[in-house]
Amino acid sequence: MSLSSTPLPYSVIVTRLRAAGCVFAEDEAELILSTAVDPAELAAMVDRRTAGLPLEHVLGWAEFRGLRISVDPGVFVPRRRTEFLVDQAVGLVRPSDGPVVVDLCCGSGALGAALAAALDLVELHSSDVEPAAVRCARRNVAGVGEVYEGDLFEPLPASLRGRVGILLANVPYVPSEDVELLPAEARVHEPRVALDGGGDGLDVLRRVTAEAPRWLAPGGHLLVETSERQAARAEETVARSGLIARVVTSDELYATVVIGTKPVAGNGR
Repeated sequence: MSLSSTPLPYSVIVTRLRAAGCVFAEDEAELILSTAVDPAELAAMVDRRTAGLPLEHVLGWAEFRGLRISVDPGVFVPRRRTEFLVDQAVGLVRPSDGPVVVDLCCGSGALGAALAAALDLVELHSSDVEPAAVRCARRNVAGVGEVYEGDLFEPLPASLRGRVGILLANVPYVPSEDVELLPAEARVHEPRVALDGGGDGLDVLRRVTAEAPRWLAPGGHLLVETSERQAARAEETVARSGLIARVVTSDELYATVVIGTKPVAGNGR
């Protein structure tokens, strides 16, 4: 819909969004107007946004590394900072290698979809425990990968063991007691299983690192997002699994990623 043709004026939408606490009300109004197909849908979308639903759930999509990723209600919304994790993965792969990529805790499937789009050839396998996320991810990686429903590695084909070149694991890392401190958009409208990382926020990471060496190919890489304050402990957790661990950060995106590399026999790296 154009800004001039809607019966709900742009200025009114901006005013309502701003009153509801939307910091970028003008930008959000333009996105909603460009997405709504008719006046009824426009009014409903504005109502949902002013009621506190995440913008991405209202629109039905999120932009992630240049892609429009479908995001259904109740599905974890991919964060812009997580683009940094995908950037790191792209830098670790030569497109001609045709790597096997696994995306654990895949949510909407944004990470795997973005990595596959950046590489010429990739064998992509994704998994999530949330049925709604699995349905969403299957749309987002249709034609480029497989999505499995289940807990972490459990639903993956056994034939992948020892073959994975890139293991993306955007695990939940918010300490349990801090979940209630999150913005309502996340706390109320995203699944707790996608946010809650246990007592110190590292419970799911420990489970991933315990299994990762058996799935990674020699020289393969595990990439996980964490917080700045957890980085040192997350790096230690990855290193204890036998992987060579390092931390990389982006000040621009306020992102912290731990990379663990499986040593190659004979050369110590």
